Amino acid sequence: MELDPLLLSRLQFAFVVSFHAIFPVFTIGLASYIALLNGLFYKTQNPAWDRLALFWTRIFAVVFGMGVVSGIVMSFQFGTNWSNFSQASANFLGPILSYEVVTAFFLEAAFLGVLLFGRGKVPQGVHLFAAIMVAIGTFISSFWILSANSWMQTPAGVELIDGSFHVTSWMAAIFNPSFWYRFMHMGMASFLTGGFVVAGVSAWFLLRGRDVEANRKALSMCLWLLLVLAPAQAVVGDFHGLNTLEHQPTKVAAMEGNWETRGNVPLLLFALPDQEAQTNRFEIGIPSMASIILKHSPSGVVPGLNEVAPEEQPPVALVFWAFRIMVGLGFLMIGVAIVGAVLRKRGTLYSNPLFLKSLVGMIVTPFVAVLAGWVVTEAGRAPWLVYGIMTHAEGLTPSLTGGMALFTLIGYVAVYAVVFWAGIYYITKVVRNGMLPEGEQEEVTGETERPARPLSAAHTPFDDADPARS
Repeated sequence: MELDPLLLSRLQFAFVVSFHAIFPVFTIGLASYIALLNGLFYKTQNPAWDRLALFWTRIFAVVFGMGVVSGIVMSFQFGTNWSNFSQASANFLGPILSYEVVTAFFLEAAFLGVLLFGRGKVPQGVHLFAAIMVAIGTFISSFWILSANSWMQTPAGVELIDGSFHVTSWMAAIFNPSFWYRFMHMGMASFLTGGFVVAGVSAWFLLRGRDVEANRKALSMCLWLLLVLAPAQAVVGDFHGLNTLEHQPTKVAAMEGNWETRGNVPLLLFALPDQEAQTNRFEIGIPSMASIILKHSPSGVVPGLNEVAPEEQPPVALVFWAFRIMVGLGFLMIGVAIVGAVLRKRGTLYSNPLFLKSLVGMIVTPFVAVLAGWVVTEAGRAPWLVYGIMTHAEGLTPSLTGGMALFTLIGYVAVYAVVFWAGIYYITKVVRNGMLPEGEQEEVTGETERPARPLSAAHTPFDDADPARS
């Protein structure tokens, strides 16, 4: 059997980008939360805020590191697997990725050290400033990355000359037609991810009676945030969908499972898209609802997949179901946030074990929703690498063989499995220890419960690994 280097390269990039995406989507929101916690401690001197800030800084440190490493590996693939694309897009993507390094990585690198190791060694105000700078750095980084990705989705401000993209307008290219929608959508997804993770971990601690004061504060803050952002994300997502309909109608047709250009298109709740037959099987839907959502009229005409040749259609079933997973989990998040508001009003928010357990279970849902969203974004663009201009096949490295692509894919899976296990092991250990003082952390195993006391001001996230303190 002959190995297809194009298919294997796409699978490799999909795996690496999926592995990478779960880290920044968490750290962007978490960095802002840590800055807020440090600000509250600076203002009130309440040790509960201090304990929360230290605990989540430990989590942030390992997740941030995993995100940086996996992101660097991801960028290398542009040269190893997609050299034609790299050469063609270098005039735009080269400077954009360099701007991320200069404006974001340098900022984060300078102040992350102060945040992690300056606790008790620099004035409190300086430590707070470092936390704020790290949070700003994560947003600057996402700005450039999403600008680059959005340009590939909705290219603008360039012209293709002799196989290379030449920038005609930097403003038009950077702020391309889909950029702001993606930036807002991803930014809110980051806060939702951080909010649900913090809420779930806080609920886990409350179920075990661990540092009740601090974790009640954390849970309360997160549920207020989720109550506002979860419905707002649905609104932003709707605007993003309308923008996608304008610039990438084939992607929307795949998302809706709509094969023919027509009006009165139903909103399909369930279907089995058959791409070979160019139809759906076992459809269950709400009549005319897709036309109402996309065209604001029951008779609104929605583009169909038949507008393009079958070879220019994305993998419809994958896009169709990934979109429903994302939307379904989004509505679940809204429901959980509303239930939290009801329980708060009844005064049982912190004493309802079923709700607290559901929050623990919700920790994974934003990550799954984000990955499903990326599948819709990237698979829905197929077969285009730069939408409407360059296909995946045209961007592939000419000398790449199927065997080479398979070898590196297996290597990435093996190495990343070890990295992921190590990261989860460390995070699990930190969570199990909770917010206990130095010297008592190793005493906590299994279901052992003990409340936390205020931490020493000189305690840093890595003091436990410092033999000089043993």
